[in-house]
Amino acid sequence: EWEYSMRREMQEIIPGVFLGPYAVAMKSKLEFLKCAGITHIICIRQSIEANFVRPNFLQHFTYLVLDIADSPTENIIQHFKETKKFIDRCLAQGGKVLVHGNGGLSRSAAVVIAYVMETYSLSYREAVASVRNKRFCISLNDGFLNQLAEYEHIYKAQILSDTSEAASQNLLKRKRLEDDFDNSPPEDWPTENS
Repeated sequence: EWEYSMRREMQEIIPGVFLGPYAVAMKSKLEFLKCAGITHIICIRQSIEANFVRPNFLQHFTYLVLDIADSPTENIIQHFKETKKFIDRCLAQGGKVLVHGNGGLSRSAAVVIAYVMETYSLSYREAVASVRNKRFCISLNDGFLNQLAEYEHIYKAQILSDTSEAASQNLLKRKRLEDDFDNSPPEDWPTENS
């Protein structure tokens, strides 16, 4: 059961990936983060927030800091590939990552939704519902929602492109192999008529 006070906490959206507000990454929260097993943090803020939304524990965690405005015209898609690599690397090392903005409602939620969508091959609506199921208070601006819908088509097209390219490479390798092992004898071999 969701309670309003939970918006000030972080929630584990999928195994090892947490979403929350800056309040859980403040200077007083080092032991809390360590106890939760956090090893990596994605800190999302815009430049005017940099004085108070910032990495506090550079010596304890691996950080990725992104300057993203919470504006419907902000291009957030450009950050999805970088954040996916960062999260994938963290999880591959057995770590846990916290993704936070100021409130953990819009920018950071969009990044986590994109990650969940691509990682689990979900539609953007399914990914939004999945994340909202764990952090009910998310509230993305319309521009981010539109970009997530667009990103669904982008990542699916990339999968098809990668699959098609791999299939083409396999056909090329097969053709070379067949050419190398062609069963016809060389032209200078004697035949029955010679």
